[in-house]
Order: sequence, then structure tokens, then C-alpha cells
Amino acid sequence: QVQLVEFGGGLVQAGGSRRLSCVASGRTFSMYNMGWFRQAPGKEREFVAGITWNGGGTSYADSVKGRCIISRDNAKNTVYLQMNSLKSEDTAVYYCAVKSGSSWYDATGYNQWGQGTQVTVSS
Repeated sequence: QVQLVEFGGGLVQAGGSRRLSCVASGRTFSMYNMGWFRQAPGKEREFVAGITWNGGGTSYADSVKGRCIISRDNAKNTVYLQMNSLKSEDTAVYYCAVKSGSSWYDATGYNQWGQGTQVTVSS
């Protein structure tokens, strides 16, 4: 069991960049595949990016592919989401989560979540 806390949200202009961090407590972080999700008002929570336990594999939603990079530093118990060329449609609360299921895309396959951090992109 880990506790997850996201950092780095805020207001950014369209076309700008933002790096989100998710810091995990506990010694087992390096064992977990991790994901980033986001949820905009009135919409379902959607997958953004995922990374395997050792950083050797990544997965991205088509909507962010080429604009976002997920990475991790197991020594710091942290997973990052670098977001570039931000658009207004990227405005959402961003969550990190521990993956327990088989699909990167299915939010029900994640069993531990952070509280989220708001990213607002102004046009």
C-alpha cells in the first residue's frame, strides 16, 4: 500500500508546458506500474499515460501522444508527467494511480489514487 500525492498543477497558457509530479510513500513504489489519468468537469476520468515499474515501457493516450512524456525516478519514489504544447482541452484534474489490472486504459484497473492536481490551460 502506498499513498500518492500529486504536485505541479496550476494555470498555464495554451502552448505552454507543465511538469506534474506524483510522490509515493512506502518502500514498494518501485514494484508498481503507474498511470496518470485526468478528469475534466462533466466528463469521465480518462487515461493519459502509463509507465512500467522499471520505466522500460510506456503507454500514451492518442490525445497526448507526442506532447507528453511520462517518466519515473524510483530512488525518489516519484513519477512525472511532462506536458508540452498544452491545449485548452487539457484542462482537468490530473491523478496518478497504481496499476493493478491488465489494461492501461481502464480506470477500474487501478487500485490506489492520489487526490489530484488541477491543471488549467488558458487560451
